[in-house]
Amino acid sequence: MVLLFQFLPNKIQALTSTDPILSAAEWQYSSGILSFNFNTVMKRIVVFASLLALLYQTSCTTRAAEKKEEAEKFSVTSPVQVDTSFTKDYVSQIRSVKNIEIRAQEKGFLENIYVDEGQTVKAGQLLFKIMPKLYEAELLKAEAETRAADIELQNTRALVEKNIVSKNEQAVAQAKLDQAKAATSLAKLHLSFTEIRAPFDGIIDRIPKRLGSLIDEGELLTSLSDNSQMFAYFNVSEPEYLDYQTSKKSQANTKVNLLLANNTVLPYEGKVELIEGEFDNETGNIAFRAKFPNPDRLLKHGETGKVLMTMPIKNALVIPQKATYEIQDKIYVFVVDKDSKVKSKMITILGDMPDLYVVGSGLAATDKILLEGVQKVKDNDRINFEFQDPHEVIAHLKLKAE
Repeated sequence: MVLLFQFLPNKIQALTSTDPILSAAEWQYSSGILSFNFNTVMKRIVVFASLLALLYQTSCTTRAAEKKEEAEKFSVTSPVQVDTSFTKDYVSQIRSVKNIEIRAQEKGFLENIYVDEGQTVKAGQLLFKIMPKLYEAELLKAEAETRAADIELQNTRALVEKNIVSKNEQAVAQAKLDQAKAATSLAKLHLSFTEIRAPFDGIIDRIPKRLGSLIDEGELLTSLSDNSQMFAYFNVSEPEYLDYQTSKKSQANTKVNLLLANNTVLPYEGKVELIEGEFDNETGNIAFRAKFPNPDRLLKHGETGKVLMTMPIKNALVIPQKATYEIQDKIYVFVVDKDSKVKSKMITILGDMPDLYVVGSGLAATDKILLEGVQKVKDNDRINFEFQDPHEVIAHLKLKAE
């Protein structure tokens, strides 16, 4: 498409030199007639307009971001260094105060089972009986030999009195009688082993054998547990052990609680009874043992739980939980440097309290940390901030971690 314009010749030069869109290459002049290619020019106009719009939008966005950055201020605080205590949980293994295996002491067929699995039994109660026929026969034989030895001794004594035999013959007869009596006692003992009784009050565990099973000497018949009180064994690190021992004078921290697998706390308080004599070289831990009453028989041998123990700590660094964020089970904070730039830093946690963390490592008492807005910044962002006194922050702390 071609448009025609009437211009003076000296005007053509002016238009081509001053128009920012149309160059002299697009203008044609012939016999006083000026013409240009419309499609080419329109494309250039569209491109030029788009560039102007983009520049305007970028300029507005930059100015808005700068204004927002200037307007927003972040709260910054520092860790608080205090002597405190916190409740820490330790994975524990729960054991009965008495737990034994009931095993057969004689070989034979299992003739009777008088209890069932999970049944409560009393001390001395009959649990199992092994067929006693063989041991009864051995006892009868031993008793007969004892009577024979007794008769022989009486005859020898009569002969000694008549000076027919020496006193040595009487001594030999007496020895034979004593030997026969010992054999009788042994036969009675073997016979008694065919009846297996409970050595103490407790609860019967699984019974793997059934009536008629051939039982070997020493074979397991069941287990018996006294669950009236329970032991909880748990491991404590060396620093925590030292803190515990140095603050043990108050005796308050010997009291512990037990968190069960369903996240409920045992209603009965326990007490730390003893500490083992040496540390484990591989883990650096030492084992503690706590005892818990179990009147409801809720706890069973082999159960697991968590011992909740209050651990004292001196010069602890405490920070608000909301000043932290978590990535792949690791805890981080933003530290503000001298140039007002934020740097992410990983920290370790010794323990937690409501809305607070006790820091193990990664922070110093003089560090400034971002208190709020940890989700709004990233590494090396420069921020405007207002420092808040850490003691006032903790005193008024109500919010959880972001």
